[in-house]
Amino acid sequence: MRILLTGASGYIGKRLLPVLVDSGHEVICCVRDLKRFNPPESLKQRIKIIKLDLLDETTLGNISKNIDGAYYLVHSMSVSSDYKSLERQSALNFRNALSKTNVKHVVYLSGIVNEENLSEHLLSRKNVEDELEKGEYNFTTLRAGIIIGSGSASFEIIRDLVEKLPVMVTPKWLNTRCQPIGISDVISFLSKTMFNSKTFNKNFDIGGPDILSYKEMLLGFGFVRNLTRKIFIVPVMTPKLSSYWLYFVTSTSYKLAVSLVNSMKVEVICRNTELNSILEIQPLGYKESLTRAFSKIENNEIISSWKDAYVSSGIDIDISDFVKVPSYGCFKDERKKQYKERERCIQKIWNIGGRNGWYYGNWLWKFRGFIDKLFGGVGLRRGRTNKNTIQVGDTLDFWRVLYVNKEEGRLLLFAEMKLPGEAWLEFKIESGDLMQTATFRPLGLIGRFYWVLVLPFHGFIFKGMLTKLTE
Repeated sequence: MRILLTGASGYIGKRLLPVLVDSGHEVICCVRDLKRFNPPESLKQRIKIIKLDLLDETTLGNISKNIDGAYYLVHSMSVSSDYKSLERQSALNFRNALSKTNVKHVVYLSGIVNEENLSEHLLSRKNVEDELEKGEYNFTTLRAGIIIGSGSASFEIIRDLVEKLPVMVTPKWLNTRCQPIGISDVISFLSKTMFNSKTFNKNFDIGGPDILSYKEMLLGFGFVRNLTRKIFIVPVMTPKLSSYWLYFVTSTSYKLAVSLVNSMKVEVICRNTELNSILEIQPLGYKESLTRAFSKIENNEIISSWKDAYVSSGIDIDISDFVKVPSYGCFKDERKKQYKERERCIQKIWNIGGRNGWYYGNWLWKFRGFIDKLFGGVGLRRGRTNKNTIQVGDTLDFWRVLYVNKEEGRLLLFAEMKLPGEAWLEFKIESGDLMQTATFRPLGLIGRFYWVLVLPFHGFIFKGMLTKLTE
């Protein structure tokens, strides 16, 4: 069967893709930015990749008429303050595009919406469902709550809170109950639902066997990690303060923190587990899902991470627009140094960022990350998805990977920190030397003043970093 997979470069899409291929399906992967999608070599011969932006009607014609099924895995909580109307329009455009195809079944992954008073985020998910189910095809909605897995937003936020704070003074929404589900079970539900006639034109809630409050989830995480934690709930913390609390302690962006806090006031409990018996799936418990997630992390087997999505920074860019570093009207810090051993030098570059740090003046990098958080930026807390590998579109702390080629020995990064301008950092092996170039395109006088202000620190940090990389 030919299956259209929207959100193929996203957290869920990356994990669902190999399962669909292994099941014998021909998968058409839809991505907004072709340069950001880097599937494993083992899959490239068995898939087709098309450019599809559901808000750009000129790209909708790229959808082939000859498709049998489609997954709708598109959503955006924090790219725009007007995300509700954008999500509805995306769903409408998708439905209209599918009306010109032979599609028989569409599966949509949504959120559990069983309360009367929904958050804006969950209401938007429900509105998308309402638009999609009007199509002339069989339609199934799977509604999930908190998804637990290596690299998931929920997992990483819980991890940040528990591992960083031995004592927590928390808002009252930590008493809200939810029904978490492991990412492996989400993928099983998605893959087995497609073309199953028993699921046609219905919606189902999917969740694990445990119903827990957010407080119980945090304490359960601490138990799995052998960490003793104390949590005190106070009734006076406003939604705004709660959002700032999440933003400064975890790796989430402020806009995403606001959406999450508003959603966490609403219970997300499954109505029933009917789909479990239909598809013969027995979901893992919460602690089992945590154990499996840490097994993936320890073995460096994280397939996808929410931090690599643009939602983690609130910046929506097309990598193609920035991969060519400008020169006109820019300030540059260019340095080069002969390396002792090429492969060792390249490996150091490929290991940069995250827990490995930036090799020199790490306290200054951390301070810059702290300042960035104060001004609403991403800071350094996103880290990196994998310890040894880098792909286009990945995050490296407050940078985004624009270009990477290990054989060529070139890595190009774009800054997603709060800046009065745009910044690039490039590492390139050339004629026995490592070329290290920082480029800044200022925005007005403030941008020029900023460059002059940080120039002395660049001289200290970049010189030291280049020396360490070439040793």
